[in-house]
Amino acid sequence: MVSTVTSTADPTATAAAMKKSLGMNKDDFMKLFIAQLQYQDPLAPQDPSAMLDQLSQLSLVEQSYNSSTALNNLLTAQNNSISLTAVSFIGKDVKAIGNTASFDGSTTKSLEFNLPSSTTATQIKITNSAGNTVKTADIGPQGSGDKSFYWDGRDSSGTLLPAGSYTFAVTGTSASNTAITAATYTTGKIDGVDLSGSTPQLTIGSTAVALSDVISLGV
Repeated sequence: MVSTVTSTADPTATAAAMKKSLGMNKDDFMKLFIAQLQYQDPLAPQDPSAMLDQLSQLSLVEQSYNSSTALNNLLTAQNNSISLTAVSFIGKDVKAIGNTASFDGSTTKSLEFNLPSSTTATQIKITNSAGNTVKTADIGPQGSGDKSFYWDGRDSSGTLLPAGSYTFAVTGTSASNTAITAATYTTGKIDGVDLSGSTPQLTIGSTAVALSDVISLGV
């Protein structure tokens, strides 16, 4: 559905805002213009074309200011709409560009990635928030395309790790011994939205995902 956008600006408020922004409004300009006519030299009156130029300049400045104000209002309305849309995502499963995995302390976490080509050997490295590698898993040969690795939340020695935000990377080797890096995805159920910044952030536990990075949503 397409809605019509109409202007509801108060002329008095617009004039005040224009004066604050530019130092004068059209009323100030007209006062100066009339004073210029009153005190002009009768023997050398103002050139009519120059007067028209001044009037046209005022008109252009006012139109430019009004257009800028209208665009800012439209942008604000669009941002509000985007924020409302983001809130409606709460409770849905999301897949987004990223390499973060939010572990709740007990539930097995699916780490999703995409390999551009087949590998003869593939490795997943999981890192904690301090930047330390907590687990390295060799998952053998893999075909190209979307893949998943189910992580039980334990480190390389089998110890259950605390809940928190972890990152992961997937690398492999091709048949010609060429290094391959997989594209990784952040996945999970959206449990909140952070609207404090310029771009809404969807939260999955302790992990934040930018709305612009979302690839797909599920029920």
